[in-house]
Amino acid sequence: AVVSTQSTGDYIGKHYQPSQIYLSAAGGVDHAELVKLAEKHFGGMPAGQETALEFPPARYSGSWMNHRDDANELAHVAVAVEGCSWNNPDYFALMVANTLVGNWNRAQGGGKTLPSQFARKIHDMGAAQSYMAFNTCYKDTGLWGVYGVCEPANDELRRFIGAVQAEWRRIYRSASPGEVQRAKNMLKTLMLAQCDGTTAVCEDIGRQMLTYSRRIPLAEIDARIEAVTPEIMKKVMWEYVYDAEPVVVGLGCTEGLPDYSLIKFQQTSGFD
Repeated sequence: AVVSTQSTGDYIGKHYQPSQIYLSAAGGVDHAELVKLAEKHFGGMPAGQETALEFPPARYSGSWMNHRDDANELAHVAVAVEGCSWNNPDYFALMVANTLVGNWNRAQGGGKTLPSQFARKIHDMGAAQSYMAFNTCYKDTGLWGVYGVCEPANDELRRFIGAVQAEWRRIYRSASPGEVQRAKNMLKTLMLAQCDGTTAVCEDIGRQMLTYSRRIPLAEIDARIEAVTPEIMKKVMWEYVYDAEPVVVGLGCTEGLPDYSLIKFQQTSGFD
């Protein structure tokens, strides 16, 4: 579809309705003054649709896409499985697992002192320049996986993907209570740091209202993260990772990207 002034205006007219807009404020705000400003700047908006827009449920499909470009000196790869939606009870367990995998880049250094066992392994293997675990959630589904940047030499791409899948199996089989607790503490710290400042707090309020129709109190977030145990980690790794159809994306100098069938086979190997 071609993006034009008309199509952009139609999109705004359809989606930017009062029933789908939240006005949030944080800091030293006078509520009465905020209401006056809202009435002044938004009071003239037409009522529009009072019900939320309905979309067909999203459907996840395992897939493989490789855009090979040898002019690029590096290989970029993402491997993921189907995650969960924002409202799924497993959301925080997958976030803890995501924190366990962690992130790292060569400029960061650290080596043996890195908190993530997987980061230490990648550092020692020299299998990537950087990597980042991600947990992207949508209304109906999600993507849970790892993105990495590798050099094409020394079979780095195959070794990196193999290391990612080995780490997923390790978390399922033997994640210790100590490292799970460390991941929970780190996740709490990261979520609190994201709300450092009034701008970040406003964004957080708006995002949670659009997602949950309420703002989850920090005490509830803390309790839900603290409720994650090694047993729950084992359960979600089995349900979301074992025998899952992965999505694999390669970009750049990706001659060494393993075949999809091999990556899929590794989703079952070693989980028993």
